[in-house]
Amino acid sequence: MSTRAGTRTAQVRSREQLNDQLVRLVLDLEGFQTTGIADEWIGLVVPGQFQSRYYTVRSFDASSITVDIVVHAHGLVTEWAAGDVVGQSVTITDAKGSYAASPDAAWIILVGDLTAFPAMARVAESTDQPVQIWAEAESIPVGYFPDSATVTHVSQGPSSRLAAVVEGLDWPQGDGYFWMSGESAQMRSIRKFLMHDRGMPTSAYDVMGYWRQVK
Repeated sequence: MSTRAGTRTAQVRSREQLNDQLVRLVLDLEGFQTTGIADEWIGLVVPGQFQSRYYTVRSFDASSITVDIVVHAHGLVTEWAAGDVVGQSVTITDAKGSYAASPDAAWIILVGDLTAFPAMARVAESTDQPVQIWAEAESIPVGYFPDSATVTHVSQGPSSRLAAVVEGLDWPQGDGYFWMSGESAQMRSIRKFLMHDRGMPTSAYDVMGYWRQVK
């Protein structure tokens, strides 16, 4: 089953269209080695391509992993995922993760666009700590986030406005953990805000750019 160190081959078991922009793929894969980190991701190489793109492991069990893919006009994986892919083989890389909230965190804030939905949902499912989510998208699939989380829908515009949303948040009391992902320029702005305006230590937040907007 292995192709080389750090990679494995998986087969697409099923494909589900969650909404106009989000596709769920279940991949047959025995013995997935999870990191145990809630936002863990794998590299995915699809047929006809040699470069990997990174996707959150939305869920997994003994025989499969599930990934949710944003589909749009262009992209190495998105054009492939928009078609009939059931039965096709893909290559995945070993999982990695970065979410590191303290068990003592008084609150968890998760902010992201559609590309961050799988990680935010899995994080929210994995903790008993109070979770608030700001989710930027045209629409949120029904039941996508657990009922235990407080979810605010941020309407999607021509460009992301998550940086402005975060700068205007009414922050909870106490020491918590902030996680955010989305368009890279927005993430750079928020890192500066958290460090200089909020004075948060780097151990209290994780901000990652998942993609770059082409102007």
